[in-house]
Amino acid sequence: MTGTPLLSLAIWVPIVGGLLVLATGSDRNAPMARWLALVSAVLGLLVTIPLYQHFDTATSAMQFVELSPWIHRFNVNYHLGVDGISMWFVILNAFITVIVVIAGWEVIKEKVAQYMAAFLIMSGLMNGIFSALDGVLFYVFFEASLIPMYLIIGIWGGPNRVYAAFKFFLYTLLGSLLLLIAFLWLFLEAGGKFGILDWHELPIGMTAQTLIFWAFLISFAVKVPMWPVHTWLPDAHVEAPTGGSIVLAAIALKLGAYGFLRFSLPIVPDAAHAMAPIIIGLSLIAVIYIGFVALVQTDMKKLVAYSSVSHMGFVTLGFFIFNQLGIEGAIVQMISHGFVSAAMFACIGVMYDRMHSRQIADYGGVVNTMPKFAALFMLFAMANSGLPATSGFVGEFMVVLGAIQFNFWTGFAAATTLILGAAYTLWMYKRVVFGAIANSHVAELTDINGREFLFLALLAAGVMAMGLYPFPFTEVMHASVDNLLKHVAMSKL
Repeated sequence: MTGTPLLSLAIWVPIVGGLLVLATGSDRNAPMARWLALVSAVLGLLVTIPLYQHFDTATSAMQFVELSPWIHRFNVNYHLGVDGISMWFVILNAFITVIVVIAGWEVIKEKVAQYMAAFLIMSGLMNGIFSALDGVLFYVFFEASLIPMYLIIGIWGGPNRVYAAFKFFLYTLLGSLLLLIAFLWLFLEAGGKFGILDWHELPIGMTAQTLIFWAFLISFAVKVPMWPVHTWLPDAHVEAPTGGSIVLAAIALKLGAYGFLRFSLPIVPDAAHAMAPIIIGLSLIAVIYIGFVALVQTDMKKLVAYSSVSHMGFVTLGFFIFNQLGIEGAIVQMISHGFVSAAMFACIGVMYDRMHSRQIADYGGVVNTMPKFAALFMLFAMANSGLPATSGFVGEFMVVLGAIQFNFWTGFAAATTLILGAAYTLWMYKRVVFGAIANSHVAELTDINGREFLFLALLAAGVMAMGLYPFPFTEVMHASVDNLLKHVAMSKL
């Protein structure tokens, strides 16, 4: 442990950096804005690394805790801490922010400072979500993180960006209102306390548990997004700039899943057990049905967006089978999806920057003109398919094993994603990359430059490291998941 306020630094370094970038003003100062954004993002990543170095894997207690009074009258505190469930998401978020800054370095030519600042501020806000231990603090970060993403899609997005931004904002805001109502009820029930850990110990009747569970479910399901409230995601991904798609897939989708672990399971465990068959059913629909939907897409971004819905179905399935393999596998899948989905959208962005098209039919034979890119894209496509030795395999394999322990046919149905994932990902790759050069536009393509190679290689390193040696990821979460399962097993009735 360390006395340095690491979590506050993880939150406020990128936010202050974003405000400084914003202060550079017009595009005349774009080079300064880019370098300042890169320095801020790298500093934001460096302050998160000691979280892993000093993390005590033997305990399930919150670590790196910071507690200061904030709003005395309502007993609201600036209360931060991470455990084995949340710690890796803080580091992943900081890492993805560096990737996004490098990826947008040359691509964004207008409102450069505002673009970079939006991502930095959003990075800090999301770290706040993962480390908040006070209900009001969590809610403030949870809602505030919508604003930068709304602006990123609405300003730098595609032709239908305003529609996509509004749809994204309204869907998530509607769910969040129910979350606020649940928080206020818990505040009153806890005798005027907003401490999330205090809420974990509340004795709540089954009727109240059920109502609170549904309030949490609607809010977090939209964020995941679960079927059938997933329809905002393909629109948001297609219209968002590459950086927006990377953060949306790698980090923003994890907020809802994290909410299940921090709120739904520990606060209303009896309702979670009672409603588990519904969640498992919805998760399997996402895994299988949305896999088939991805198979018929003609737009590469839309295909990867639907694959994200399918992969996140694995996450919610893992949570609600209530065993160690399932929950740990789901968390590993969340981290892996952060690397893999970011890499897939980055690769599509690299091609879009050259061809200004995301249509699969406009490509063919890319390997002939972009061999280095094709090799990296192949690695990420294989990871998206769940190939062993890549990060995509580890989480899915653990969840399938956990599901088979829970119920053989549930595990069997979940395992179909390994076939569907390979089908839609590799068929897209085959049509885009392999074969003869399809047209003159593909013939004129140039291979990735040093900047593009850098951010794709960083993502490749994450995919391979997690696939070949997942122990550093799983050892951190083991004690916290074990404690969560014991807590969920104890009836509050």
